[in-house]
Amino acid sequence: MHFLKDRGFVHPRSAEITPPAVYRGRRQLLQGLAAGAAGWLAAGPAAAQALPVARPGKLAPLPGGRSSVGGAYVTDKPTSYSDITHYNNYYEFGTDKSDPAQNAGTLRTRPWTVAVEGAVKKPGTYDIDALLKLAPMEERIYRLRCVEAWSMVVPWVGYSLAELIRRVEPTGNAKFVQFVTLADPRQMPGIASRVLDWPYVEGLRMDEAMHPLTLLTFGLYGEVLPNQDGAPVRVIVPWKYGFKSGKSIVKIRFVEQQPKTSWNTELPDEYGFYSNVNPHVDHPRWSQATERRIGEDGLFAKRRPTLMFNGYEPQVGQLYAGMDLRKYY
Repeated sequence: MHFLKDRGFVHPRSAEITPPAVYRGRRQLLQGLAAGAAGWLAAGPAAAQALPVARPGKLAPLPGGRSSVGGAYVTDKPTSYSDITHYNNYYEFGTDKSDPAQNAGTLRTRPWTVAVEGAVKKPGTYDIDALLKLAPMEERIYRLRCVEAWSMVVPWVGYSLAELIRRVEPTGNAKFVQFVTLADPRQMPGIASRVLDWPYVEGLRMDEAMHPLTLLTFGLYGEVLPNQDGAPVRVIVPWKYGFKSGKSIVKIRFVEQQPKTSWNTELPDEYGFYSNVNPHVDHPRWSQATERRIGEDGLFAKRRPTLMFNGYEPQVGQLYAGMDLRKYY
């Protein structure tokens, strides 16, 4: 797959081995999560307020109430709806940034179901409309950082993934969560390419998936997700590089062993499992210390310093206490 490097794609190096300390029983994990919940809620900047964002009026409305989760809002100006929906990585619809907006109109988001499988007491299949009603919708304005050293600020709509996880009751064997994206060559022209071994899969450690900031996402800018942004449901993990946030999800699997993920399988020396935003670990060909904010491409626009954990260190830093973040990044 060396031709990918010639196209200028960025592939951060990372280790593949999960430290033994993360393999704890579910009881101990949930006890820790409960104990830390108050800290997570308090960790967000007290002065951070939701920035008003106007509905673009392109798709069906999907409003969300103000979130109480610490870190749910940043004070950065949101990226324009046009940029968010026309500058995308979604290889199932093409590898150029403009391809998804041009090609994703073939994606059919109704009917749609999401299967919950693996080490849970209540496996099953959820219709998308049932998922939409499972918990109150919230608006959250998150930074999005791409491994290619560009960033956006997106007003997402959804609710914490933990809401779904608690309902399906993971067993003590559930140490990781894997997300599987739709792979239908009839709807997705990029499936015909050799870029990846489809379907696209990603994964999180259980405590990462249960963190209140991890968002099961159904919309942006007060409307349902556009196809090119991962309709009808995706995950957003704001402290990790964007490729960790699976789009157009059709399966959620709870597993005991660290799951294989698409880019880690394809290029294991360049894509690691964690992929936390870390400005101190350079890409093999350039620094990750700064980033380009989409929409600020004027002649005098300056690159921004990249923030540790994409700026969410107060909320998520404790998840990685004791880990070598240069090795496990």
